Amino acid sequence: MSYLYDTLADLAHLSDTHNLPMWEIVIRAEMEASGQSREAIEKEALRRIQIFKDSVVNGIEDRKRTVSGMSGGQAHVLLEHTPRLMSPTAYKALTYAIAVNEANAKMFRVVACPTAGSCGVMPGTMCAVAEELKLDDEAMLRGFFMGAGIGNVITNQACVAGAVGGCQAEVGSAAAMAAGAVVAMLEGTTKQAINAVALCLKNVLGLVCDPVGGLVEVPCVKRNGIYAVHALSAAEMAMAGLISQIPVDEVIEVMDRIGRALPSTLRETSEGGLATTETGRRIAKQLAEM
Repeated sequence: MSYLYDTLADLAHLSDTHNLPMWEIVIRAEMEASGQSREAIEKEALRRIQIFKDSVVNGIEDRKRTVSGMSGGQAHVLLEHTPRLMSPTAYKALTYAIAVNEANAKMFRVVACPTAGSCGVMPGTMCAVAEELKLDDEAMLRGFFMGAGIGNVITNQACVAGAVGGCQAEVGSAAAMAAGAVVAMLEGTTKQAINAVALCLKNVLGLVCDPVGGLVEVPCVKRNGIYAVHALSAAEMAMAGLISQIPVDEVIEVMDRIGRALPSTLRETSEGGLATTETGRRIAKQLAEM
């Protein structure tokens, strides 16, 4: 019996056919593809989840600026601030996602999830939800494997690289992974998980990759925080019963087409967008002289 899948429709079909949650299908597919035991796969997943948690702590506790001076200490500022507009869960997701990305920018343990530039979204969102709702490692494992399955599909059917598809492919994919992960953590249905991904991803279409000075700091660090909240919004809508009128695999397909249609100046080359503003060029010149 094969549990291997190519699309999210495949994952959903396997889930329904075998009466198993999607994250369980992902585990079984990994066992089938790798030949590893379930115990070994879950042990490795827990190791990576601990890196998520460590990155949140490191990003908050280390307040030093990065070498470029463009980021660092911002997660700590948020943690010290009393939110007036957001729920505790959303605010923590915002803060923790920025923390992970800041830790990455300062060369702590790099978390590529699915890329370094988008590394804060899924870890920050998962850690915030688990902390606020008092969820255990089993819930984190559900979320991790759900996010991994979504990432596998997007990587194979489209792309997750900003140089290929713009930031919709990086932060957009990360947010979609996070949205599905949250649904799995809360033991939502297959339909809810699929719709969370679709609702999330179709609302980042066209997002460009325009890093100032060629570094994944501006606008990347704060963008990770903003799209962590975006992921929660998509998960909340899906779990309330809202559906995407466009099937998720079609959203992934069109994201790939849009990304490849973007001019090269808006795909991580720093030759367009924010990188070419007066201030962006000034920062790039200062960095080149360092």
